Amino acid sequence: MSYLVPHFIFDSYSGITPDFLLSKGIKFVLCDIDNTLVTYDDPEPTKEVTSWLCKMKNAGIEIIFLSNNEKERVTRFARDTGYKGYADSGKPLTGKARKIMKEAGALQSNTAVLGDQIYTDMLLGARLGLSLRIFVPPIKDKKTLFFRFKRLLERPVLYRYNRMHKKT
Repeated sequence: MSYLVPHFIFDSYSGITPDFLLSKGIKFVLCDIDNTLVTYDDPEPTKEVTSWLCKMKNAGIEIIFLSNNEKERVTRFARDTGYKGYADSGKPLTGKARKIMKEAGALQSNTAVLGDQIYTDMLLGARLGLSLRIFVPPIKDKKTLFFRFKRLLERPVLYRYNRMHKKT
């Protein structure tokens, strides 16, 4: 289970600063979109997300949008950000992500993953051997039985993180 435990949990993407990432040697972030940066209902970045992305760009940090969502959604979201977006990524499978990292010049040692799901985003980061896995709670979670079950399965992993960081 420790394989799935994030290295850091932030309340929101907005708490993750360029200084924090650079202090960890991070130059690339494989970043989920839905429920990590915006809700499923937001087709484009909000002003807050755009501001955060601008800070990252100014610091030389490359954001790579990596989503399991469909091409139309990811393309529309990434269109005006100056960053690339990849849809249908197959997370937590690593094939597409490895190819994207290679094309970008990203290494395991200078790449982080940022997302709201343990069994897709954090598992992908672990399977890729990334040096930093960052979890944020979902912004507005779906209430379907599937999502509720998935969140239930995540609880022991999050509990372990809290125990490791003495936040019980």
